[in-house]
Amino acid sequence: MSALSNPAGSFAPARRQLIIAGALALGSFGLRPSAARAAGEDGISHSAVSIHQQPSFTASRQRVYAALTDPQQFDQIVELSGVMKAMHLQGQASQISQNVGGSFALFGGYITGLQVVLAPNELIVQAWRAGSWPRGAYSIARFQLVDTEAGSRILFDHAGFPANEARSLAAGWKAHYWQPMQKLLS
Repeated sequence: MSALSNPAGSFAPARRQLIIAGALALGSFGLRPSAARAAGEDGISHSAVSIHQQPSFTASRQRVYAALTDPQQFDQIVELSGVMKAMHLQGQASQISQNVGGSFALFGGYITGLQVVLAPNELIVQAWRAGSWPRGAYSIARFQLVDTEAGSRILFDHAGFPANEARSLAAGWKAHYWQPMQKLLS
């Protein structure tokens, strides 16, 4: 059974699954390895249409996957990031579906989206958006987890976001995801 198959067992895909598959197909064009190799020091492609970052952790892929998909662990990342106080956001708990097609709401609901692919301990792909973006604007965030000698690494790609958001997003991934995750997982 594929990640986009209908859980009810019928072979006709649900409307939500078709929307997710379409978003993934459109977003994947910006996730080509050549675009990642063309990225500058800040991880932003020269055309500012994608971000590629490779944060490393001393923790296993399993622990990294859990930190990104378990609401209680993600709440610890949010707390460590300090973003809730800095942005004066409400303290709403993270909501993260464990199912493909399920939704997530992070950072007090400022970041929302849908789970497109969930391959435990290997890959997370999300239709991802910030609350300040125009209504209906979604990007694709892809977290591929790989083993390293010291633990694990995320091969992270983000594409399809509004072009004027590139620098802010690249800095935000580091400050609000990778750095607090390193503290949590060390």
